Amino acid sequence: MKINYQILFCFFILNFVSAQTDSNQLDEKGMKHGVWKGFYPESKRPRYEGTFNHGKETGVFNFYDDTKAKSIIATREFNATDHSAYTIFYDQSKNKVSEGKEVNKLYDGQWKYYHLNSKEIMTIENYKSGKLDGLKTIFYPNTKIAEETNYKNGNKDGLYKKYSTTGIILEQSNYKNGQYDGQAIYKDPLDKIVAQGKYINGLKKGIWLFYENGKLVSKENMSKPAKKFKKNLNPRKEED
Repeated sequence: MKINYQILFCFFILNFVSAQTDSNQLDEKGMKHGVWKGFYPESKRPRYEGTFNHGKETGVFNFYDDTKAKSIIATREFNATDHSAYTIFYDQSKNKVSEGKEVNKLYDGQWKYYHLNSKEIMTIENYKSGKLDGLKTIFYPNTKIAEETNYKNGNKDGLYKKYSTTGIILEQSNYKNGQYDGQAIYKDPLDKIVAQGKYINGLKKGIWLFYENGKLVSKENMSKPAKKFKKNLNPRKEED
């Protein structure tokens, strides 16, 4: 039985052309539909691949680095119900860098960031419409809390705490609209107070107390400018 190689060749060509035209198609309204593949302009290597449903992303999109290895550097899983996308970023060693939800291409809800080359979480942030809103927590590599900061509409607002690696609160202060505002206490790693006082609109105000080895050594009224004395005169410390 003789094989008609010319027919087989034509069949192969038709299948090849068909495979090439299965992606990057438009619907009758000119909207992206079906599988789409993007390419880096210079190297022509694959940049992303995913599926559109009449102009809307659906399912999982993969994003690749511009190398021959074609390593996945990000994935986005689209939710048609709420128009969100759960996004995960990776380094080239396949470690997670960060992950969280995007709504209309803006960060929304909880986002996690990881320590370099580690599965341990470095930071947890909360977003609302692309702006920090709520508690932001930073962790040491040993998983203990390093900092806790509250945000409102993108600005620091509320209680702030900074911890040592052993859990001592080194700083406890308050923010309002991005500035220090309210009582603040600073401690050393041995849990002894170093200084305490009050901020108003980002500035130290009123009486501030300063300590050494846990003992009070000075009081200063930050609301009043320090008096200047002439040379050869003993400076008199103002009593508060």
